[in-house]
Amino acid sequence: MTVKETPGATAPDREGSNLSLSPAQLAYLREKAQFIRLETIRLIEIAKTGHYTSVFSAAEIFAGLYYDVMNLREGEPKWPDRDRFLMGKGHAAVGLFPILAEYGFISKDVLDGYTRLGSPLGDHPDMTKVPGIDFSSGSIGHALSNGLGMALGARIQGRDFTTFVMLGDGEMQEGQVWEAALSAAHHRLGRLVAIIDRNGYQLDGAVDDVIGIEPLDAKWRAFGWEVHDVDGHDLSALVPLLRRVKADASREKPCCIIARTVKGKGVSYMETEPGWHLGYLDPSDAERARLEILSREI
Repeated sequence: MTVKETPGATAPDREGSNLSLSPAQLAYLREKAQFIRLETIRLIEIAKTGHYTSVFSAAEIFAGLYYDVMNLREGEPKWPDRDRFLMGKGHAAVGLFPILAEYGFISKDVLDGYTRLGSPLGDHPDMTKVPGIDFSSGSIGHALSNGLGMALGARIQGRDFTTFVMLGDGEMQEGQVWEAALSAAHHRLGRLVAIIDRNGYQLDGAVDDVIGIEPLDAKWRAFGWEVHDVDGHDLSALVPLLRRVKADASREKPCCIIARTVKGKGVSYMETEPGWHLGYLDPSDAERARLEILSREI
């Protein structure tokens, strides 16, 4: 497996072919998932409104991809052989921007101006303004189609990067997702990986109350994809799976990972209240949320 050097002097050595996580690697990735949650709270305090819970359900996915699995070069957001990452659920971008700052793709000063007048950082990611963003997302349903195009482009150019696309589970209600799924299987795009953040909720409530999407695994298999189901918060299971999927150069089928997550994971009252899809914590509540995140081992 090809690996990269991750930002930060404390990143454990990941050279070699071992697909399992060492205790040091697991501790490091948990620290990074915690960092993503804490920075999300900090940045939303600047904006005065934001999508806490959509980031919290995906924090381990972000951490596993950016601090372990994906091939990236610090300070080189346009490196041609970098792995690509696209988000269908673009409202979770507030959790991605701090990672880009750690990679040196954007400056800390830019990060600290999140959503302020003239800032390139908005509630959704803009690839024309933010180095390190591979796809501008906002209206859901388009990311997998674009990821399909990038995977095809890699084949035409003779490059072997992997394209990862993170989708919300409510996004499964979009017809364009399934058109892209059909096309990707037809073209045997083994370097395309869809990760579904199956947290059970969308803006209008429980996903399966709005439009039922199960059985997801059987549907993706019927569309010609290799499918894996994993606890999206269990880094000891999630990261080895992502490593294995990326390392399998012989796979011809595109791969779908259904990550079972909890919306708002890390802050107890957000985990039980779907109304936190969009909201704001006043300073005292934000501090209590920070303390809970720091005290919990997920």
